[in-house]
Amino acid sequence: MNPNVPQEVIDAFNSYTPGLPYHEAGTTTVAVIGDGLINNTYKVTCELKTNFLLQKINTQVFKNPAQVQHNCTYLSTYAEMEFTGIRIPYIREFAKEQSLYKDKNGDFWRAFEFVEDGYSISIAQNPQQAKATAICFAKFSAAFDDMNVDQLFETIPNFHNLNYRYQQFEDALQSNVAERKAKAHVITEDLISRNKYKKMYDEIANYADFPQRVVHHDAKISNVLFSKKTGKVICPVDLDTTMPGYFFSDPGDLIRSMACSADENSIDFKNLHIRKEYYQAITDGYYAVMEKSFTTAEKKHFHCSGLLIIYMQALRFITDYLNGDIYYKTKYAEHNFDRAMNQLCLLKSLENFLEKEYRFSC
Repeated sequence: MNPNVPQEVIDAFNSYTPGLPYHEAGTTTVAVIGDGLINNTYKVTCELKTNFLLQKINTQVFKNPAQVQHNCTYLSTYAEMEFTGIRIPYIREFAKEQSLYKDKNGDFWRAFEFVEDGYSISIAQNPQQAKATAICFAKFSAAFDDMNVDQLFETIPNFHNLNYRYQQFEDALQSNVAERKAKAHVITEDLISRNKYKKMYDEIANYADFPQRVVHHDAKISNVLFSKKTGKVICPVDLDTTMPGYFFSDPGDLIRSMACSADENSIDFKNLHIRKEYYQAITDGYYAVMEKSFTTAEKKHFHCSGLLIIYMQALRFITDYLNGDIYYKTKYAEHNFDRAMNQLCLLKSLENFLEKEYRFSC
């Protein structure tokens, strides 16, 4: 037994089967899976019952685990009852209609179906995979078009609120760490000069033409399961950040994570750029699904998606650098500075790309 997983948790999720008496599951083995940065995730292999995926919720990030589990349960039930065609791995219970388990240490656990045919990818290997991923997230949002988004909790308040992130940035600029402020000046001045993106967000947040939708908020290829048999997409996973949001969040995340020539940790700033074929695959795939759902205003501003998200991430990295690296894990002293420079370079590349290829700017 993995020492990080209490036996009481394994026993709880193993002993209950809806409609049947409690019974033992036989021998179980536990293995760590994935490289997620938030929750701890395990595969539990059972001798006499179905294998399942087990997670311990990170309460430093998700302050209210009950709200996280409510959202997951509500989305899963809606997807099934409304015949959306969207697959969501079923939620395993430990008692009738109870799926969030609190152990004796006060930690919160939940379990899901383990999709045996599924596997995940960290990096899109070609534009076709990027397009399939974009279509998957678009179908996910479109499936909940008729759902009242007020039924979902905001699991991480202000997560993609650019106004809030800009205020955090301005507060950090009042920091007393003079050395860091001086070094960051080259980045902060560029970001301040681009505060048009904050104004664009304010417009989005204050007009009915931009409705709130069910948005995953962590749209990247590693949060999609592909089939080992067919290579096709099975379903999106990790719905903890799924909550009401605006049209730009998921396509923006997809562009930031897949259209870039290198990830956010690269310091090869001069060669960092937007890959045309990936950008087109992502935006074509996502837009084709959401076109019928989007309002006229959302269609008009669709290509703002990557600009808003990349700008927001640059703000978040340089804010953390100014604050002394209190949020993101860093591997060296200037890590957050380099990440912010990376995102600023990517933002400039996207600005130039959109102007050249689409005659578009926000």
